[in-house]
Amino acid sequence: MIGVLRRAYDSFRGSGDYSITVPPMDGALRPNNALEEADLVAAAPGADNVVSDGGRVLFSSGGDLLALDAANKAAVVASHPGRICALAMRGDAVAVGLSSGGVFVSGGKHDGRSFEPSAAPALNCPTALAFVDDDTLVVANGSASNGPDDWKKDLMQLNASGTVWALDLASGASRRLADGLAYPNGLLPLADGACVVSEAWRYRLLRVAPGRPDEVLLPDLPAYPARLCATSSGKGAWLALFAPRRRLVELVLREKSYRRRMMADIPQDYWISPSIRPMSSFLEPLQGGTLKKLARLKPWAPSRSYGLVVRLDDDFQIVASFHSRADGTRHGISSCAVLGDRLLAASAGGDALVSIDSGDL
Repeated sequence: MIGVLRRAYDSFRGSGDYSITVPPMDGALRPNNALEEADLVAAAPGADNVVSDGGRVLFSSGGDLLALDAANKAAVVASHPGRICALAMRGDAVAVGLSSGGVFVSGGKHDGRSFEPSAAPALNCPTALAFVDDDTLVVANGSASNGPDDWKKDLMQLNASGTVWALDLASGASRRLADGLAYPNGLLPLADGACVVSEAWRYRLLRVAPGRPDEVLLPDLPAYPARLCATSSGKGAWLALFAPRRRLVELVLREKSYRRRMMADIPQDYWISPSIRPMSSFLEPLQGGTLKKLARLKPWAPSRSYGLVVRLDDDFQIVASFHSRADGTRHGISSCAVLGDRLLAASAGGDALVSIDSGDL
């Protein structure tokens, strides 16, 4: 009852969930050009899903799975019929999730194990994978009604049909860990059996565990979160964020009839929605601050794309961040991985895998 009254009050006042404010990037999120100035490791269209076991590095580009050698040269080690939209590695085992649906394991003791999209659970939208041990794989299914390539549509439909599953690779059995999530997009298993999940459309990190209520670890992020990875010390984590939140998009998300007409009449690339790539067409929507002055785009312009990776401490609070600002190109950071004292970041919008000195972080 209190919740109903609060929503009615917020609707009248324009507060709470009905406000269109976006948290500022300040404090540990103060902008810099660290990602924009990071070393280029490899150029690859739509670079995505970088993972590392401390020695070997894999990442994806479309349907190709690539490996980096000691000289940082990338070579294709496997090709798949659909875009690789989720990737995990443990020893010799590699698990991939495809944009056409399903999860497939190659190498290791469960070589050949597959979870087809037509079987239960219906993994039609695998967005993140993580090995818990040799026999257990956790998978985030972003949406029950849209595939990974329709993520903008899922956001504009205000869906919250995402699930997280634990898959037994030995028996093929599955166990649901969480449901009703607004596009789970990253996973980090914890030592106590729980799992940290990034929930993109609610801009937050959750801790989920069987038999316990979900716990919000980090709410109200200024950007849409993507994949998580552990640090080299095992304390805290790194979090990639693939697009910024903007007030114009927040306003559109609250205008039901406008959203419906926009989705019905306008091609998806030109929607007022987040983007992983810098603006490249005059047909794309822009806010006044995004207008170029003297042929330059101001770094603080309210662009629909951005590059951002944040360092989280043991309590999953932000302590540092790396940026590629509105006038940069390394946007759409979808994942990151630790290799020694370097942090590798995949820029899907910048078509690049970059490396940055993470120092003592």
